[in-house]
Amino acid sequence: MPTIETLLLANHAEAHRGMLYLMGGGWTVTTRRAREGAPPPVNHFGIAATVIVPWTETGVAHELRIWMEGEDGGKPIMQLTTTFKAGRPDGLPPGSDQRHVLALGVDARFPHPGGYRVVAEVGESRRDYPFRVVDATLPAEPPEPI
Repeated sequence: MPTIETLLLANHAEAHRGMLYLMGGGWTVTTRRAREGAPPPVNHFGIAATVIVPWTETGVAHELRIWMEGEDGGKPIMQLTTTFKAGRPDGLPPGSDQRHVLALGVDARFPHPGGYRVVAEVGESRRDYPFRVVDATLPAEPPEPI
């Protein structure tokens, strides 16, 4: 059965030719610039994951679910499901595991500051990545001059 090896957050994440490219990877606190009296702003960031696929599971479709929730586990803020297949490149020694990489760009509007987590599942494998959202409150915008 596939196993989630890595799950982390980054300012930016890309997956290309079996490799992850991260900028600002591994953070656990994000600060949003919230203006008094305005709705919460949208935060843009990346989610990166690697999944180890055993030799016997290559060439088979696997479903990977990723969602984001508050620390209380309530209704997900964001969720997605994707299907992937890990292949067997030419020259790969029999019995070798394969690493599948995934990177997502996410726009999320957190309803309040506090604890959150990203959760990833494939089959029976699950990994959580906790993080915090803090506010740097900006003053309300002054009225426009007449």
